[in-house]
Amino acid sequence: MYLTSEKKREIFEKYGKSNTDTGSPEAQIALFSYRISHLTEHLKSNHKDYSTERALKMLVGKRRRLLDYLIKVDINRYRAIIKELGIRK
Repeated sequence: MYLTSEKKREIFEKYGKSNTDTGSPEAQIALFSYRISHLTEHLKSNHKDYSTERALKMLVGKRRRLLDYLIKVDINRYRAIIKELGIRK
């Protein structure tokens, strides 16, 4: 399994307020980014896997909605997470 509970805990600890902070937008965006990068690598070698392609598009949409929410709530937190993860609009 590519995403173990230890890896999730590590992501939440790095980007959230603590290792059990699973609800903050920054932690969710970081988790989605990790999953998106994994699915992108999968699709490079399995280009006919359409269900994974759909799941990837849905994840990108979820992440985009969270980023839009973060822009409205706190622009500084948005800029920090964009810079840290290397996401471009």
